[in-house]
Amino acid sequence: MATGAVDEPISIPPPVTELESIVVSEGGAPIAPAAEACPAKHRSLAKIKSGVQQLATLVRVDKRKISRLGSSARMGLKGLRFFDNASGGKDGWKTVEKRFDELAVHGRLPKDQFGRCIGMGESKEFAGELFVALTRRKSLDAEMGITKDDLKEFWKEMDQNFDSRLQIFFDMCDKNGDGKLTQNEVEQVIALSASANKLAKFKAHAATYAALIMEQLDPDGLGYIEISQLETLLRGMVSSQKTEKKLKRTHSIARSMIPKQYRYPITRFVGRTMDFFHDNWKRIWVLCFWLTLNAVLVAWKFHQYRRKAAFEVMGYCVCIAKAAAETVKLNMALILFTVCRNTLTWFRSTCLNSVFPFDDNINFHKIIALAVTIGALVHTLAHVTCDFPRLITCPSSKFMRTLGPNFHYKQPTYPSLLASVPGVTGILILVIMAFSFTLATHSFRRNVVKLPSPLHHLAGFNSFWYAHHLLAVAYVLLIVHSYFIFLTKEWYKKTTWMYLVVPIIFFVSERSIRKVRETGFSVSIVKAAIYPGNVLSIHMKKPPGFSYKSGMYLFIKCPDVSPFEWHPFSITSAPGDEHLSVHIRTLGDWTTELRNLFGKVCQVQINLKKANLVRLETTVIADIESDDTSFPKLYIDGPYGAPAQNYDKYDILLLIGLGIGATPFISILKDLLNNMEINQNDDANDFKVTGPQSAYFYWVTREQGSFEWFKGVMNEVAESDHNNIIDMHNYLTSVYEEGDARSALIATVQALQYSKSGVDVVSGSRIRTHFARPNWRKVFSDLANAHKASRIGVFYCGSSALTKQLRDLSLEFSHNTTTRFYFHKENF
Repeated sequence: MATGAVDEPISIPPPVTELESIVVSEGGAPIAPAAEACPAKHRSLAKIKSGVQQLATLVRVDKRKISRLGSSARMGLKGLRFFDNASGGKDGWKTVEKRFDELAVHGRLPKDQFGRCIGMGESKEFAGELFVALTRRKSLDAEMGITKDDLKEFWKEMDQNFDSRLQIFFDMCDKNGDGKLTQNEVEQVIALSASANKLAKFKAHAATYAALIMEQLDPDGLGYIEISQLETLLRGMVSSQKTEKKLKRTHSIARSMIPKQYRYPITRFVGRTMDFFHDNWKRIWVLCFWLTLNAVLVAWKFHQYRRKAAFEVMGYCVCIAKAAAETVKLNMALILFTVCRNTLTWFRSTCLNSVFPFDDNINFHKIIALAVTIGALVHTLAHVTCDFPRLITCPSSKFMRTLGPNFHYKQPTYPSLLASVPGVTGILILVIMAFSFTLATHSFRRNVVKLPSPLHHLAGFNSFWYAHHLLAVAYVLLIVHSYFIFLTKEWYKKTTWMYLVVPIIFFVSERSIRKVRETGFSVSIVKAAIYPGNVLSIHMKKPPGFSYKSGMYLFIKCPDVSPFEWHPFSITSAPGDEHLSVHIRTLGDWTTELRNLFGKVCQVQINLKKANLVRLETTVIADIESDDTSFPKLYIDGPYGAPAQNYDKYDILLLIGLGIGATPFISILKDLLNNMEINQNDDANDFKVTGPQSAYFYWVTREQGSFEWFKGVMNEVAESDHNNIIDMHNYLTSVYEEGDARSALIATVQALQYSKSGVDVVSGSRIRTHFARPNWRKVFSDLANAHKASRIGVFYCGSSALTKQLRDLSLEFSHNTTTRFYFHKENF
């Protein structure tokens, strides 16, 4: 096939009126008079006229077909993109040219740098095949590289001409250049696309999918397909450009329909301020009350020491130090309540949940920790930089008169103050706080900081966990520190123990409950599975009395890994399920050791399937019914409350999980399914929805194997949800967005297989998988339009990178529409 043929304009037949005019007139004169002069000629011309009119009718019909075909093909092929957003479009050549100047060697771009130059750096193999096809079309030597002029010509063909894009894609598939694609060539391109999109399972079935395409496009069994058939195959692709334009128009209309209170700067500020207070009033009043309490204590203590004899020696420094110390006492007491999980879980089920933001206990915990840090630093600096120097430099007569009894009539020195009981305990408290607070920061806790050996053990969850337990020593030291202070002698005026006694009782009671549960909640494991992506699922028998709601979480301890450590995991089973289940992603030392222990139990199956335990590409299952199955001993503690447990208070649910963050919502989906079955069994003719009317679940993951984790739930939803209450959306971010040339055949095979069997080839379930990331603005816009004047609970579990965007969208669409979105993020 000639490479230039695609650039030639298509010849369109003349209009029907012109065809008819050829018959009815000749040189502008009517034919009728001549026909009248010769009847035989008249009959012949009449037949010709009738035939031409029929031809004209056929042409008119064919024109409509051609118009539809061209429009459909062009709309479909707009998405067959070879460039990234920066390299394509009007100004894309500037970006490509700049990359060429950086990557070219002696003025020529080598094959291995072509992908980086056009924005396909992550798909080196795919870009290499594209490079070979382009050079073959121009009879260039691929091994010699290409010049900038060659690249610009390629860029024009790939960016501006849709027919040329199709021809390029076809030539890339057509290895031998004979204008025909065999099943083997289609298989090679599918495998290439699967590799570019990191679809290992898809690649393994490339031959099957190639046969599917040939079956669809080669029904006569010729053994090949041509470019016209490939065009038909790709015609159904949706134009992302058209979608973006439509979205822009929709957003413009939405902006023009903003309520009156948001149209003008002043009213907009007032309106948004009121909305902010309405959405956060529980947080605001608790924070204001807490700040007021601290301020009152500061004022009271400051005024108290302003009237004491110590003020004559140390002045306002002692007032500042004592005021800061009072806030430390208060906050060291309050911070314990924020980690009393049993108490908080119980409070969540009471009317107090409508007044207090119990879901923000971890955030409040961090705020109080910051206040403790500030108070301790102010207290220490006021003493060591001001109070101590004034004490040791004070005239002896004045010192003995004012503070002599407090110091046993012996004026101290700087070293003696530091070596005293308050001095030593104060220094130790600061060291412990600094150590534990530092290891609790995100960089250390999430192992973001990479320290050299042997300091690398200081980063990670284990270090955070053990360092935080050192604070128990800090509490003991704090009580000792306050008991031996110099300026107060009466025991009932040493108030630190008064602040701490109740919180410590609560905290110790919580730990005692956990210890009791440890003996009573030793679980019996029924089944374990290791999924692709290093995820371990554990199914256990429910301990007696273990009652929970969907969305809650529990703690797990495995003595074989660590006799002390407890780690939180979302419950993935529904309250009505027979067994209790969790799914654990291997992320740190503890989870890795746990996975390895269960991996040993599954070792026989792993050896049979020749799988690699480090990175499994298949699911390995072990259950208690198998011979010689001995699972590690596990203890559980819980359940504990989480934001998602209150999902039934909303009209509509929007559940968003990133990767393993889907776990708390799987329990909710199962619970909704169980409720549907109960309602249907109660009255098959009168189905009623209890709780949320609809649930939209968006699961975003970057690995194809992740869909194995909850494939059973997805299939159950697809098969049982006859009333369309649950709407599931799976997104695979490793696959390039629909319309990219690298995912063109992936999307086509997916559509063919789904229409044929109802099974998605990517996830292996009955839920269709989308590519790239969701357009969250469109998701919120669609929900606001579909459920006007409804209360939508937005529950999110995943990385903090998406938190702000989802929270902002919830506020924005709550402001601009009649739908109210309530955002909740899972915290552990």
